[in-house]
Amino acid sequence: MTDTPTVGEAVPATQRGSWSSFLKSIASFSGDLSSLTAPPFILSPISLTEFPAYWCERPELFAAIADAKTDEDRMLAVLKWFISTLKDQYTSRNESMGSEKKPLNPVLGELFYAYWPDKNNRGKTNLLVEQVSHHPPITAYYISNPSKGLSLQGHNAQKTSFSGGSIIVKQVGHATLSVLLPSGGTEEFLITLPRLRIDGLWYGSPYIELTESSYIQSSSGWLSTIEYKGKGYFSGKSHSFKALVTPPGSSSPAHTVEGTWHQTSKDVKTGRAFHDVTGAKEEATVADVEAQGEWESRRLWRGVARGIREGDFETASREKSKIENEQRQRRKDEAAAGTKWQLKHFAHVDSDPTYEKLGKLFKASPPTEDAYVFQHNPPFADMSTTTTEVAK
Repeated sequence: MTDTPTVGEAVPATQRGSWSSFLKSIASFSGDLSSLTAPPFILSPISLTEFPAYWCERPELFAAIADAKTDEDRMLAVLKWFISTLKDQYTSRNESMGSEKKPLNPVLGELFYAYWPDKNNRGKTNLLVEQVSHHPPITAYYISNPSKGLSLQGHNAQKTSFSGGSIIVKQVGHATLSVLLPSGGTEEFLITLPRLRIDGLWYGSPYIELTESSYIQSSSGWLSTIEYKGKGYFSGKSHSFKALVTPPGSSSPAHTVEGTWHQTSKDVKTGRAFHDVTGAKEEATVADVEAQGEWESRRLWRGVARGIREGDFETASREKSKIENEQRQRRKDEAAAGTKWQLKHFAHVDSDPTYEKLGKLFKASPPTEDAYVFQHNPPFADMSTTTTEVAK
């Protein structure tokens, strides 16, 4: 008989002692919490390599960026798309699993390939993800809609700590969006990432709140500054935000958008609706597990994911340990042979020139940041064409 928690209850009754021990270990730990092993019942059955899919689970909004006619309209389209990705990234697991879950920590070299098909002339959107580092965990991704002239490249890492009864997550990394203009030129957008605060730990029902600010800076000079607040600020609701959209060379916003990022928002000046994510999202199309390569996420973690979904935590833990032990041995073998793991799709650069150039416009901190550059190699033969297909 499995011991599955009810919706809204993260900790099964028989696992509460283990959860209490885990909370004590968090409270007394002084380093990066990502190195701690979480109890299987609080794990998500999904690897962190799948998380970049959240950028495009509303692919029509991503495609709409290319249809904007002016610099101002493009910034608003980018902001609308970005805000609309937040619900899927940060609250969807609460809704589907009853509480926030810790994603599976990917192994070095883990891969995830997916796409969203062309519908209503929005074009096909492709996603390629590679785990480019294990310690610390760093996930690199490349998303493109070739027929619309759109591509998004970025990486994400997390530095976690414990403070005031909450887990604080500093997201390290950024994304750059490139838009091919009708003139033949390219407009670029630098997108920074918000910080997270995981609350509800002591009740056994963790949930995410976004904090502080993130930025979207266009090479045209337009800037969106997004401020995140929880209960008691702005609208007095959880998941509240306010975005100030300012034109080049100005400190006075041309647009102010307020609302809750997991539901709806409006343009304060006009009163018009801005974004609405209360409707269904669109899941990515992914090859069947049996057709995937051994390094692809869903095939690699299928035994662990099955155990978690069925509430068979003993099997999940055993399968997870098997994968982790294999990885430790692989690293030992590489060290003994004097070799280093070779990335498949990305090349690391110490300083991203786009980040440095656009970051100067709003005094980004830090002023420089590294990046992982997509090498345009298989399974996407050429992501700049309209004939790109995901290998199956």
